[in-house]
Amino acid sequence: MEARERDKGTDTLTPSGSGSGRAIVIEPWVRMPGGRGAAHLADTRTPEARLEEAMGLARAIDLDVVEGALVPLQAIKPATYVGSGKVDEMAGLVKSHEASVVIMDCPISPVQQKNLEKAWNAKVIDRTGLILEIFGRRARTKEGALQVEHAHLTYQKGRLVRSWTHLERQRGGGAFLGGPGETQIESDRRMLSDKIMRIEAELEKVKRTRKLHRDSRKRVPYPIVALVGYTNAGKSTLFNRVTAASVLSADMLFATLDPTLRAIDLPRGTRIILSDTVGFISDLPTMLVAAFRATLEEVIEADIILHVRDMSHEDTGAQSADVAKVLGELGIEATDRRIIEVWNKIDALDADGRDRILNLAGRQPSDRAPVVVSALTGEGIDGLLTAIETRLGESHQTLTVSLDASDGAGLSWLYRHAEVLDNRTDDNGQMEVTVRATPDKAAQVRAKFL
Repeated sequence: MEARERDKGTDTLTPSGSGSGRAIVIEPWVRMPGGRGAAHLADTRTPEARLEEAMGLARAIDLDVVEGALVPLQAIKPATYVGSGKVDEMAGLVKSHEASVVIMDCPISPVQQKNLEKAWNAKVIDRTGLILEIFGRRARTKEGALQVEHAHLTYQKGRLVRSWTHLERQRGGGAFLGGPGETQIESDRRMLSDKIMRIEAELEKVKRTRKLHRDSRKRVPYPIVALVGYTNAGKSTLFNRVTAASVLSADMLFATLDPTLRAIDLPRGTRIILSDTVGFISDLPTMLVAAFRATLEEVIEADIILHVRDMSHEDTGAQSADVAKVLGELGIEATDRRIIEVWNKIDALDADGRDRILNLAGRQPSDRAPVVVSALTGEGIDGLLTAIETRLGESHQTLTVSLDASDGAGLSWLYRHAEVLDNRTDDNGQMEVTVRATPDKAAQVRAKFL
């Protein structure tokens, strides 16, 4: 990546040439009275853990992270976020490393960004901008690209400040004498608003198309099982293990972005559709949650939600809370019976850690018991599939319907609206059809055949 001036049409880290940029990652944290603390006051992570994650995010877009710095603060400065002494110290660090990008792992205002870029003579982005950049790199489908672009433009619109000369120019007024005209910043903001409106119209079409697909799947009554979890928790590896697919899975943050669906059969024959969704992360930008709502509706509509957790990570508890927060924004409470916790990466634990996790899982209430697995080695996968089938059975009803052998229309209706488990014809020419269906579909079966 090459350092370059920002132009009015974009605000992205994507390089104009080849190669990766040299980046410095800064983790500011506010000292709490009586002990250590973080700028993210509700977060239980240590500043060191947050810095490590931020450096991982930077590497996910091929930045060459040359330095990671913890910056303790007594208070947040309105002009530059960090104090003037730290601004000067970081300026020396940027110059000595010849860094072209500085990542502030916190939300910074447009004015703070402008002042820091001027002081450091380097591009400065905050956590939201970095996550948006990663999503922009990972989107592979037209839908994903639209969702990311919508979020990015919404973010960019609020950051049009007069830090470059082209934003200060004015266009002439339309009247004969001419007024002060429209400033370039107003013109840019208006063009961004127009583009956002066009993308929203396209996303509305995407939303309608997804609804049609979901309605189509409902007519073929296969339950939907959605994978959710913190980024890099092993969702795609688990998806590949269960479905024998080849979805990209790698030890990096946000290795996959676009949702993938596959049909699989559970041990007792139940066919389900497994959906791999985008990973969550702490401080996930609200605009991304909004932009990806059409995609995340796959989770909202799911019959079972598998919350995959990386139990080898020191901050697994905080990560779980972050996932619960995003699910809450989608209207899914932590107590929802559809959620099954999947404690993954047990293979990465030593013997003591493994015993501790197994003992902890065994002490959980039976109705909320997690399933301990290793998506990498396959350990525990059979138990997971059985748990999914058992949980589905709690909400689905099994009925037996008697039909004449000649009633092809009735049999076809059952196949379209329920899951046919068995179909036998007796000596009298009567078909005994056993079906499983959701409560609303079961009511339709009773009304039509019983």
